[in-house]
Amino acid sequence: MKNKIFGNVLITGATGLLGSELLSQILENGEANRVVCLLRDQVPQARFFTEKLSSKVITVHGDLRDQDLIDRVLNEYEVNTVFHLAAQTIVGHANLRPTETLDVNIRGTWSLLEACRLNQKNVKTIVFASSDKAYGNLKGERYDESFPLAGEHPYDVSKSCADLICQMYAKTYGTPVAITRCGNFFGPGDLNENRIFPSTILSVMKHERPQIRSNGLFVRDYIFVSDGAAAYRTLAKKMIESPQKFMGEAFNFSYELKLTVIDVVNTILKQMNSKLVPEILNQSNHEIPVQALNSAKAIQLLNWKPQYGFEEGVKKTIDWYQSNFHA
Repeated sequence: MKNKIFGNVLITGATGLLGSELLSQILENGEANRVVCLLRDQVPQARFFTEKLSSKVITVHGDLRDQDLIDRVLNEYEVNTVFHLAAQTIVGHANLRPTETLDVNIRGTWSLLEACRLNQKNVKTIVFASSDKAYGNLKGERYDESFPLAGEHPYDVSKSCADLICQMYAKTYGTPVAITRCGNFFGPGDLNENRIFPSTILSVMKHERPQIRSNGLFVRDYIFVSDGAAAYRTLAKKMIESPQKFMGEAFNFSYELKLTVIDVVNTILKQMNSKLVPEILNQSNHEIPVQALNSAKAIQLLNWKPQYGFEEGVKKTIDWYQSNFHA
């Protein structure tokens, strides 16, 4: 049998918003010989289970911080390509329980990278999910990959640290890892109802005013999860083709749209033909006021181009919630 481009794949965080979509795309495009997914929690409502993706992969239950477990998985299943997506991603939770977020996101990353280093005979490509929040608060500048990583609050710092650890492994040990820094993901399968897309869509479906926990003026870059997952696959393929060229490199992926939370909510309301007026709670603390990415490097070096874009992504996201949730 011909070896497929990614060979044997390990995905951490496969039950999450991005993980389920990435897994779906890899399976749909026949890009892996086999896929192993590391799961910490059983999440029955995740697309991983509801779309029966779980029946097409090898599932390993365990903690990302268990280096011996990761080492066994990489060795036993002769893993060639790793997509490291698992993390504690909720900013509010990170602020309330910082040590858990720091431990999972930082120690989890070096545990995985060290296991990859020990299995470098087989592991040829690692793509690590960093974040635009790793840059910290850059006072509204549109930042590119040359900007320093300067997180200030728990989640941001966890991503800055894990990002730098990836660069360290690449530079010191030649570990074949590349880094993504994406805008805020949205799309089908987001089960965190505190996030702006699920909360707004579900509120409108219930004919309730959507609530904005901030002042509504925070600016973010967004990316539809299907475009984000395709970006990860593109980067992994480039790494396989030219490992020395892309090893240790970071890439921003976003639509380069500077949208306020109110902009996003109003877009959803318009597409859902709703006349509801959002309620501004103004309760957010320790969040970066403006985040905007420059994606020129990914466009030029990876020839990356989004397939969907923001408006179409919003439509597809609304359609999914209307099909899978009932008011």
